[in-house]
Amino acid sequence: MKILVIGSGGREHALCWALRERGREKQSLFCAPGNAGIAEVARRVPVSATDVPALASFAESERIDLTIVGGEATLAAGLADEFQERGLVVAGPPRRAAQLESSKIFAKEFMARYRIPTAHFRSANSASEARAILRSGEFGTEDTPVVIKADGLAAGKGVVVAYTRDEAESAIEDLMKGRGVSGEAGGGVVIEEALEGREVSLLLWTDGSDYILMPAARDHKRIGERDTGPNTGGMGAITAPEVLDEHLQSLIVRDIVEPTLDGARRDGLRFSGVLFIGLMLTDAGARVLEYNVRFGDPEAQAILVRLQSSLVDMFEAVAHRRLGHTRVEWSDDASACVVLAARGYPERPETGARIEGLETTARESPAVKIFHAGTEQSDDNNLIVSGGRVLGVTAAAATLDTALQHCYAAIDDIRWDGMQYRRDIGRFS
Repeated sequence: MKILVIGSGGREHALCWALRERGREKQSLFCAPGNAGIAEVARRVPVSATDVPALASFAESERIDLTIVGGEATLAAGLADEFQERGLVVAGPPRRAAQLESSKIFAKEFMARYRIPTAHFRSANSASEARAILRSGEFGTEDTPVVIKADGLAAGKGVVVAYTRDEAESAIEDLMKGRGVSGEAGGGVVIEEALEGREVSLLLWTDGSDYILMPAARDHKRIGERDTGPNTGGMGAITAPEVLDEHLQSLIVRDIVEPTLDGARRDGLRFSGVLFIGLMLTDAGARVLEYNVRFGDPEAQAILVRLQSSLVDMFEAVAHRRLGHTRVEWSDDASACVVLAARGYPERPETGARIEGLETTARESPAVKIFHAGTEQSDDNNLIVSGGRVLGVTAAAATLDTALQHCYAAIDDIRWDGMQYRRDIGRFS
């Protein structure tokens, strides 16, 4: 069997590792474009994750049996549509369904249409319209916090919590002019009330009819300890029983998960793949912050180290719409992933520094998995920093405290000039 994974981050390394660990005896694994760590478990393919025609041509020529999409930009570019038109098997939603992530306005209107609990919101397609909404008093007074979200994809950096109206108007200008976000992310904005509570990420596989839940996770998005500084793509994640109790999860399934999947069917979205529901647990109940249409990063790392079943079987069941006949097993462990980032991340990450100590970590910390994100091999065969988030130090153990101890002990052996990370992952939320 030949499997192609698309992407180059820590999430894709975790996917490739799990496919290899929980795969089949006779399988060939490819990753486009991959990274230095992925090269240890899969053959790298030098094709961009958003070059859909080239990816489809590679899959045809190599006779790939199953393609798994890691990132949102690939799905928003229509990869699933192109692959399906060519008769190629892919686990991931088509472009129209991917709008649940690629357009915040689309997603919020979807939630409103199907009465899925979320924050009160308004959308705007121009800065003047957004300013008028802010000044109308609909979202409270000058010192009432509001959230400003870029409509399009922004790699986790298109959300600003503004504590004054001046901050909100500045965020609108920045997001709509594309400062700090990529591509067309700032073509419009969503203004919404700021919710208070604990954040939870609930992920599931779905084939459009049936679904299977994964262990609930909690992400730590801000760069600084005690949740300070700007948002990032994620500085760490945990899974543990205390993240989400069974009673509350059953309410979320009833009020959010099943209405979301039913709404997707009613709208003809043909959603299949991984659905990520970002939640805020407020005093009034769970509220949806956002949808993602793929594994989170670093949630994937923390979740996949607990998987006991075949990941190949899971994605095949999704792609061939037979999830209802599939079962999955998880370890009873808790887990943690701590992200090591480059100096200057998330604004201007510095690249090129030599990474040292991974051999020591591998030898002295067998309970820890190191997932590469922004790494490459230099011409002189050294491992160097090539992106903002560089490594995900991940472990599972009987308790969350033990998993975190494994992660932080391993980090003591890793070093490069400018390495930064949070020391309070799993201990502050």
